[in-house]
Amino acid sequence: MIADPVALARELIRCPSVTPDEGGALSVLERVLGAAGFAVHRMVFSDEGTPDVENFYARIGTGAPHLTFAGHTDVVPPGNVSAWSHPPFAGEIANGTLYGRGAVDMKGGIAAALAATLDHLGAHGGKPKGSVSFLITGDEESVAVNGTVKLLQWAAARGEKFDHCILAEPSNVDALGDTIKIGRRGSLNGTLVVTGKQGHVAYPHRADNPVRGIVTLISALNAQPLDAGSDFFDPSNLEFTSVDVGNRTVNLIPGEARARFNIRFNDRHTKNSLKTLMQERAAAVAGDRIRFHFEWEPSNADVFITRPGPFTDLVAGAIETVTGRKPLLSSSGGTSDARFIKDYCAVVEFGLVGQSMHAVDEHVPVGDLVALTAIYKRILERYFA
Repeated sequence: MIADPVALARELIRCPSVTPDEGGALSVLERVLGAAGFAVHRMVFSDEGTPDVENFYARIGTGAPHLTFAGHTDVVPPGNVSAWSHPPFAGEIANGTLYGRGAVDMKGGIAAALAATLDHLGAHGGKPKGSVSFLITGDEESVAVNGTVKLLQWAAARGEKFDHCILAEPSNVDALGDTIKIGRRGSLNGTLVVTGKQGHVAYPHRADNPVRGIVTLISALNAQPLDAGSDFFDPSNLEFTSVDVGNRTVNLIPGEARARFNIRFNDRHTKNSLKTLMQERAAAVAGDRIRFHFEWEPSNADVFITRPGPFTDLVAGAIETVTGRKPLLSSSGGTSDARFIKDYCAVVEFGLVGQSMHAVDEHVPVGDLVALTAIYKRILERYFA
């Protein structure tokens, strides 16, 4: 019997697994993969100040090579439910399109990987020539503290070794098969703080207005690019997203000004080198006139790249065979759990088209689910050949 990715996707969508709630989605995976002979593990990870999160790992086979499908069953909240044309957790199909929260991000991708794996096993006596596993978290859409990063540590402590990973994130831009993500930029958040001296606006000589200082530093930090890009990445980007003084009184010079910013950086930088660069550029302009410092937020979003080679060629070839499209190897976009996986094995991201992710009426054409399953099946055939 051929596995049905559409039925699997509908079943997963009907699980209201808004982070950090499991919502029944991992139970669906346990039932489906357990029946196929996978050894299934479910574990809860905790950390101070964050909610507990349940995670999932299942493997069939004991030898190499070992291909793992990674992903997350948690979803973002649906928002205003009345704005949806189809209930967000009903898994309804209309005019050949499946609607629901997680349809593309990323329960649809997981369903396609499940169906492809079941079909592959069914065609090969129920066992792969190496090992296939599923590494699934419920913490991707939140702070990503009790999810994939700890699940990978747990697996490593057990002696699990991964050779390659496919992360079923919605990587495609306009059409299925147009993009494989082979890397991600790093992300770093910070606040620029300028300290002045509070006083009356009528007596500016008695005060030190930090607004002037922060405007000067913001302008200086934006005056030069961070870099010119690299072989696989666009130039790094600094964006100031808010400027605040907390002052409701128009005739009062504030004592402090704060500006929050985000840097999306490429492989020409590390988090520490960026902090040093920002400090040096600000200090060169501030001199003795502007008192400032930076406050940096913790970040686990490092830059990474999976360099093109036999594995990316195998994935791209399977995509082109099914869709007729030669995919672009891209490193654009935000962060994903691939930033953790890359420390354990080579990882690429390939899933559905991401245009409706996190949006009202998130949806996926049924034909894309079927085609993605066919792509994953071809990857499995070639990988274990």
